[in-house]
Order: sequence, then C-alpha cells, then structure tokens
Amino acid sequence: MTNVTSNADITGINIAVLTVSDTRSDTTDTSGKLLAERISTAGHRLAEKLIVVDDVYQIRAVISRWIAATEVNVVITTGGTGLTGRDSTPEAVKPLLDKEIDGFADLFRWISWDEVGTSVVQTRALAGLANATFIFCIPGSANACQTAWDKILKYQLDAGHRPCNFIDLMPRLHKK
Repeated sequence: MTNVTSNADITGINIAVLTVSDTRSDTTDTSGKLLAERISTAGHRLAEKLIVVDDVYQIRAVISRWIAATEVNVVITTGGTGLTGRDSTPEAVKPLLDKEIDGFADLFRWISWDEVGTSVVQTRALAGLANATFIFCIPGSANACQTAWDKILKYQLDAGHRPCNFIDLMPRLHKK
C-alpha cells in the first residue's frame, strides 16, 4: 500500500479502525464491524482493525503507530468519548494532534440532535490531523458510527465530493 500522492491516484484510501472498549470482542464489536463494512463499500481499504481497552496509553500506542505509518491515511476510533471515568479517547488522542478539525465534532453533534436530543451534550467527538493522517473519534454505539459515516465521513472521504473534501487536501498536508 502506498500513501496518497495526488487526486488522480485516488481509487480508495487506507483507513484503520480502533474500537475502544473494556467489554467488546471481535464477535460483539458491532460498531467496528459497521465501520469496516462502510469503508469497504465506499471503495476504501481497511488498513487494520483493532480493539483495545479504554486506557490512554494503549489507545495512544496504537494510534501513534498508525500515524507514523505512511500507508495509513485515516484513523477512525469508536468508543471512549463519553463522560465516565473510563472514557479516555479524547485525552489519549488530543496530545497527538497537530491540528484539530473542530467542524467535525460540531457537525456530528448538530446531526445527532435529531436522533438523541439533548443527550448529544454527552459526546466528546473529536477530529484532527497528526502527521498528515486524519483522525476521527466517534462514540461507541453502532448508531453513532452509522451517523458519522453516512452523514459526514463518506462524503468528506470521497474525492468527488464538492465543493471540497479531505481527499483533495492529502497531497498538501506535509507542505509547510
């Protein structure tokens, strides 16, 4: 697999999925499976799919490896974005980011309002860039993953989406 270098080369990108959970396994990880299916259906490649317990350092270790790998273009995490004492995905990811993409979390919450009402205030969805790798942290429910992919990510990770998309930015992310 090679890193994306120009829009003309894009037939799909490499996306890694990390499920953050103390209770999920490969057989019960409905959110991770949903994302993997959506990624494949959209013509992208699943670079890797893992499950880690909700621990800042384990989350950081996996994501750090992926953002250092030139063959991973996007990382999507599911889980660990809530408010409980074990929810630590934002704390694990924020220090790794070069830039935050505030609009992702804002749009996710706005769209989710119709689905969950005021409960939307409990999500700490997050997105950003680290070493030219896009990272999206979304809640752990399959419904939240469906909302994030179907209403935001499938468009922003589509080179044909206009007026703009994340794919168009990839060739320029390393430029200073």
